[in-house]
Amino acid sequence: MLDEARVNRTLETCVAPSADRETDSLDVRLVRQCLDGDEEAWSVLLDRYKRLIYSIPIKYGFTSQEATDIFQDVCVELLAELPRLREPRALPKWLAQVTSHKCAHVKRQAGRRTPVALSETLEDVADTTDLTEQVLLDVEREQALREAVSTLPPRCRQLIQALFYETPARPYREIALQLNLAYGSIGFIRGRCLGRLRSELHKNGFQ
Repeated sequence: MLDEARVNRTLETCVAPSADRETDSLDVRLVRQCLDGDEEAWSVLLDRYKRLIYSIPIKYGFTSQEATDIFQDVCVELLAELPRLREPRALPKWLAQVTSHKCAHVKRQAGRRTPVALSETLEDVADTTDLTEQVLLDVEREQALREAVSTLPPRCRQLIQALFYETPARPYREIALQLNLAYGSIGFIRGRCLGRLRSELHKNGFQ
């Protein structure tokens, strides 16, 4: 899984949504095809956003099986609500909100509590509303990173995957050998690829 925190630290900036984010014509097309009964489009749509949906229950502390159950619930709701979705370009935010609200509801129903570090007091723990808002911000930032990485040229995408998808981080020399790159060029290529990533995020309304 992509370590977005490490990418953020390397970019030395916090990616925040802008009001003039470019529209996503792919979502518009996929929603239209789904409404026309195209099962393949439905599969593509779910595949496009499954990582986003799964990531939210994990942030809430649910197990993998619980996250799968929530994912299925969200898919059922998406199928039911798709004909009433007025703005397909807002689909990522809608999915994040629905999933986050479902997680909060399940936690309330089960009487769960967000894990608290020993050094914290109960007063230091955010309530469910605060958690939901923070989760939505985190998920939107992470989704923007995933989509931006997917648009990079193959070499940049492979390098960023090697640098940021793997934990613990591997030495540059090992990565250079794997990607058939000169060891001394890794830093330069890394900087150029992160510059491309930053430009892609900016182009899509994140700055």
